[in-house]
Amino acid sequence: MSQTAEYEITRVFDASRQDVYAAWTEPARFAQWFGPRAMATPEEKVVLDVRPGGTWQATLAGDGGFEVTLNGVYREIHAPHRLVFTTGDPDNPGDGPASVVTLTLTDLDGKTEMRFHQFGVNTDAAHAEQAKAGWIEFFDQLGEHLTRQ
Repeated sequence: MSQTAEYEITRVFDASRQDVYAAWTEPARFAQWFGPRAMATPEEKVVLDVRPGGTWQATLAGDGGFEVTLNGVYREIHAPHRLVFTTGDPDNPGDGPASVVTLTLTDLDGKTEMRFHQFGVNTDAAHAEQAKAGWIEFFDQLGEHLTRQ
């Protein structure tokens, strides 16, 4: 039986819900914040086919030509307040970790509450904590990106 783990991260951004949604769904904007600080996410290596069944993919580039690609499939799109997408293939994960992410954006009088819920399969508690820490770093950068807009 595969291990499962889940967690939620909530942030409030001083930006409109439409602006936060655009940062998740427009490749030029997504590339500016997605990934750890030590790596770049070149815009030309971001694909966001934002529709149910569409795929997303982002290749992160590090020192010495190191690259890692993250990808998945959009399951639900309800602009500008909800995205549901996978990382990997949770329906057929093989031996690797995979998950379903539910992103909910709520308008708070011009600010936006972002709730990020991730449920992973083939994911033990240690891997889930590492993934959560990674997303927190990504969301710090998302907040910085939204402030610059």
